[in-house]
Amino acid sequence: MDLTTHWAGIVAIAIFIGAYILVILEENIHLRKSKPVIVAAGFIWMLVAFAYAAAGDTHTAQELVRHNLLEFTELFLFLLAAMTFINTMEERGIFNVLRAWLVNQGFSLRKIFWITGSIAFLMSPVADNLATALLMATVVISVGGSNTRFVALACINIVVAANAGGAFSPFGDITTLMVWQKGHVQFSEFFALFLPSVVNWLVTASILSFGLPAGKPDPMHEEAYLKHGALMVVALFILTITMAVSMHNYLHMPPVIGMMTGLGFLKLFGYYLKRRKHEKVPYGPREDSALGSEAIHTSADGQAAGPYDIYASLQKAEWDTLMFFYGVILCVGGLGAFGYLALGSELLYNGLGPTTSNILVGVASALVDNIPVMFAVLAMDPDMSQGQWLLVTLTAGVGGSMLSIGSAAGVAVMGQARGIYTFFAHLKWTWAVVLGYVASIAVHFMVNGSTF
Repeated sequence: MDLTTHWAGIVAIAIFIGAYILVILEENIHLRKSKPVIVAAGFIWMLVAFAYAAAGDTHTAQELVRHNLLEFTELFLFLLAAMTFINTMEERGIFNVLRAWLVNQGFSLRKIFWITGSIAFLMSPVADNLATALLMATVVISVGGSNTRFVALACINIVVAANAGGAFSPFGDITTLMVWQKGHVQFSEFFALFLPSVVNWLVTASILSFGLPAGKPDPMHEEAYLKHGALMVVALFILTITMAVSMHNYLHMPPVIGMMTGLGFLKLFGYYLKRRKHEKVPYGPREDSALGSEAIHTSADGQAAGPYDIYASLQKAEWDTLMFFYGVILCVGGLGAFGYLALGSELLYNGLGPTTSNILVGVASALVDNIPVMFAVLAMDPDMSQGQWLLVTLTAGVGGSMLSIGSAAGVAVMGQARGIYTFFAHLKWTWAVVLGYVASIAVHFMVNGSTF
């Protein structure tokens, strides 16, 4: 139904705008972003049900909300499985070993800038841009110390690199995952965005590097060891990704089936770890390893660590992000039920054309958030060529880098480097990010012109 001029539709728009203002102000008012959108989703669907019932239709609203819930459930379970694997790898010490190696190498500040950016770009397609940005931000904060200029520039570089790296992989960003799950872009077709993504990061990073201070950080020595089963967890994660891709490409099943099966494997391996009498470190101190013995892992207070519990890794998932995702999907779906998405599709894609509209999607992602913007585009489902779907995937992925609040990676790093990497510290270099954004779009048209 076209209820865009109905009073209930106008109230729904007002509720959504009000909720999103609270989301944008999260850092200032310290209200988790999931809370206002969950409440807004409930009220919007109440208004949808009332408006449809008033028009004599008591069934369509229920069918529409069930459709939106199914979309959320698939993505929720997929992300929950992926987050659990990442948290388990962190618990097994994999990321700590990487961080300790970087800190102990004695690299110059310029080298650390490029190494952390490169790792962020290459790791985010698998480990997702949020987890990658947090890990690399920890490294630059540890190394940079009181050198606030270096830390701020390195954090901007990491956010841009993580978002760019996540743009050419279904596992790198929630928006790319949404596009893949919808079937608009196949798994192998995402790699056509590799070169535009590289250009997006390199252009910005090259400009940022001119502002780096010279010298080396103070020498540091940090120890970290892999816990028992760390490499097996990595192997299970690779197997899980393979199953998810195979389920989608060859068996035409939702990728989430492969992810949840892999999570089951991880749970079985977690049972084996839990059955061990003590938590042991086969890659412990050198003197122990030389004797072939295993050191008992101890916690910070010197007590022996308890048995491994996979539900602790589940609990550490980004629940606020997952619940925010629920609220956004239901809010946007509710506005679609009033007819606003059809109206938006008519004004944008039929009025301005797909290229201009898809470039504006990236700008909107920086101002709002790429998740609701991309979900709105997918709900509109405009008739576009493969090249245009790749374009909107690219712009939604890297457009959020233009502002620190434009992506989950940027918001997370602001919390990690509080007071150093701020909204205004990023805004000072937004022009450099915009140049990278424009360059990546130009490269996409050059190298993927045959897909339009």
